[in-house]
Amino acid sequence: MKRSRHSLLMLGTILGSSVFAASVQAQTSASSADEPMVFEEVSVVGSRIKRQDEVSNSPVFTLSGDDLNATGLVSMGEMLQELPGVGFSLNSNGSGGVSHGTSSINLRNLGANRALVLVNGHRWVAGSGTRGFRDFVDLNTIPQSIVGRVEVLKDGATAIYGADAIAGVINIHTKKMDGFEVNAYGGSTSRGDGESMSFDLTWGQTFDRGSVLVSAMYTDQQEIYTEDRELTREPLNSWSTTNPNGRYTGTPLGGVLTTIAGRDGTSVDDFRPYVDPADRTNIYDHTYVTGPLRRYAIWGQAEYQITEGIHATAEILYNNRRSDQLFSPITPRVRGGEGYVLPADHPFNPFGEETGSSLNLTRQLDELGQRVNLQNVETWRFAAGLDGEFSNGWSWEVFYSYGKNDSTFDSLNQINMEHLALGLGSNDACAAVSDCVPINYFGPLTEAMTDYLRYDAHDEHGTRQHDLTANITGDLFEMPAGTVGFAGGFEYRRESAFDNPDYFVGASPVLNSYRTTSSAPREASSGSYDLYEFYTELNVPLLKDMPLVHDLNIDAAVRYSHYSTFGDTTNTKFGIGWRPVEDLLIRATFAEGFRAPSILESTPAERATNLVANDPCSGGGAGLVGCAGVPATYEQAGNAVTATVSGNPDLQPETSRNYSVGAVLTPKAVPGLSLSVDWYRIKVSDTITSLGSQRILNLCANTGDKCDLISRDAAGEITNLLDGPVNLNTTTVEGWDMTARYQVDGTDMGDFTFLIDASYLTNYTDELVNDDGSITVQEREGTSNVLRESIPKWRGKGSIQWHKGNWSANYSARMIGSTDEDPSDTTAGDIPAIWYHDIAATYHFRDDAMSITMGVENIFDQQPPVSLVNTNVNFDINTYNAKGTFGYLRFTARFGG
Repeated sequence: MKRSRHSLLMLGTILGSSVFAASVQAQTSASSADEPMVFEEVSVVGSRIKRQDEVSNSPVFTLSGDDLNATGLVSMGEMLQELPGVGFSLNSNGSGGVSHGTSSINLRNLGANRALVLVNGHRWVAGSGTRGFRDFVDLNTIPQSIVGRVEVLKDGATAIYGADAIAGVINIHTKKMDGFEVNAYGGSTSRGDGESMSFDLTWGQTFDRGSVLVSAMYTDQQEIYTEDRELTREPLNSWSTTNPNGRYTGTPLGGVLTTIAGRDGTSVDDFRPYVDPADRTNIYDHTYVTGPLRRYAIWGQAEYQITEGIHATAEILYNNRRSDQLFSPITPRVRGGEGYVLPADHPFNPFGEETGSSLNLTRQLDELGQRVNLQNVETWRFAAGLDGEFSNGWSWEVFYSYGKNDSTFDSLNQINMEHLALGLGSNDACAAVSDCVPINYFGPLTEAMTDYLRYDAHDEHGTRQHDLTANITGDLFEMPAGTVGFAGGFEYRRESAFDNPDYFVGASPVLNSYRTTSSAPREASSGSYDLYEFYTELNVPLLKDMPLVHDLNIDAAVRYSHYSTFGDTTNTKFGIGWRPVEDLLIRATFAEGFRAPSILESTPAERATNLVANDPCSGGGAGLVGCAGVPATYEQAGNAVTATVSGNPDLQPETSRNYSVGAVLTPKAVPGLSLSVDWYRIKVSDTITSLGSQRILNLCANTGDKCDLISRDAAGEITNLLDGPVNLNTTTVEGWDMTARYQVDGTDMGDFTFLIDASYLTNYTDELVNDDGSITVQEREGTSNVLRESIPKWRGKGSIQWHKGNWSANYSARMIGSTDEDPSDTTAGDIPAIWYHDIAATYHFRDDAMSITMGVENIFDQQPPVSLVNTNVNFDINTYNAKGTFGYLRFTARFGG
């Protein structure tokens, strides 16, 4: 934690305020008879200072309206996740994922909570809708219909925007228009599934003193099932040992038994020995490769010129997102050592004697139907602001926003474990409860039994954000090389979140010692913090029109922040831009980054969950040091382990140092051409992270480290794994960004825009501190050895846009580089590089008043590469998708304006 450098901050603020006041007085009395020509000034993400040069000292990539309309994607998350600088991110792929309908943006592979998402330069509320709340923005709460363009700052910007901007900033600009615009969209994969439709209506009108815009949107994306893709039909880690006929050990008959198909399980003759692997079940059959997602939203934006110098804005948003995930029918945990005893006189005890503590009953209860998780997320945002200009040209702004997410999470077709214990237990105890139904666990369940056992859990949670900002920017004074630009401001922000899980799920069991239900319990939690910040930013032109110096300028910014949770911090940023000639900009930046522990990370509420992981000790561990004592007969069922995670109130903030050096070439001899290349290096210290279930299991098995975080029963089965966030390590990423854009207008063949955007990762290093103080260095660039975390060295995207007369077309190609699933193996490239190719053509009617687009994504039906690490659906769902070829049709009509 860094202490405040008040003197630097106060110097900049006093300097700006004093010169501003003198400038107002001088310019108010000056004559305006001989005014020079004034060029429009613009604001570029990464700076609060308005300037005439859109090419900043920090690397910025812009997606224009044409770029956004040239794809067949219907969500901002899908579009942004295809950018080369974006790594593995949450999306709707896979029921076994952790997205629960959320869409995230993971810049530089540093995590979604280290990239700041802005809308019109202002923060957006954190997401919710999973089992609890999030600590990053869910891009599915921002309707695509309102987006005009997107700027991606590939640089740290804590000094400009505050915390969370370690990896970069996404700034989404809403559209402005006059008249009506209607868009209708529909599409499907070549296999007839994954249907997607979208409809939006936008109306805008400009009046003498203001404008208004209203947009409404509805999107419906349908599911794709595992059995409908060859890649996902069979899990690579083999089928589960559970099945609808059961796998029973510890019964009076001894051995491993299963019920004979078609028998009712009431006689010892109804059983036979369990045969492995013939009696296994594919528990991933008829689950989702891509889950369904439905959204509807309405957005309103109004502007009004109150006086010549005061302008008002207001915004309102309502967004509703509904998503679900589909899982195999429940397989409840029935252990004799946890209170489940089948009495000798039970009506459905086929053995004629009471079961003991060694009883272990595993059966998939198909009669209850598949488990379903449902999310319903409502997002509200209200914002209002005043801005204007003083007579000297200085601009000011005061802006307030309030955003909130209210979410419900329903887990359907779970089991009431207390009812199961009562229905399997004493006849007298069951008879004493009016609605108790004796359970036949070894045969078909009747409707009365399933109704008695079924439990549907209901959770509620949400996030809140209040954000008040005040900014001022203008010209301080003239220097021989130009005008010194200044920006300064204040921000107050309050973040809060709550999680109210189902009360009965979290209650202590009475009739068994495991859980009240088969749903994962967690403690209710809530938290909040607030902060206030001051910042100062300067742009100073040093030299101009000299030999080898067309111009030379520097940027400097400093931000002081005070958090209610841990105290204060000050962060700085410096940038330099040098044009030896007008056509070439050479730039470099240094930035200090900062991220405070989120409410999710710091709230000490325990949450039981199932974490996807493959147990190295399955089968006894073949002599691995951390598997000593695990029986060779133990075999992991499925690919998840029972775990407990919790926040950590002792977390300290993360800090980072960001460096970048690059060049931008815009040769006048070749109008429309721009070339840029930038090197970057980001080092994050005191990284807040969890080890992760797979890493804990691997460390224990291979080295004996972290074994204290794992609990097993006598049979070897994992009964609990502890994980949670700690300031564990140092993370360093380093690489290159390269962009080439060439626009050619007025040729005989039409107008063309060519774009190539690529990212090369040279270094991604995690330095983990072990229990004994030693450091384990993990080099992760070019690897995919961690579940759902592929980190290729190369990513790239290229496109050609063409327009002539009434026709336009677009072709694009996207590449995800190769990765290695086993870095210890000298054979690199276990997962090959793959290419996706998309094409679309548009015909414009009546001077572009109407248009129709036909397009095909992934025209060569590229399927994800097989991954042995991601064994449930056999590919990395956070990096690739299995839709295959997808065709779509879009109709657009514009009226008025």
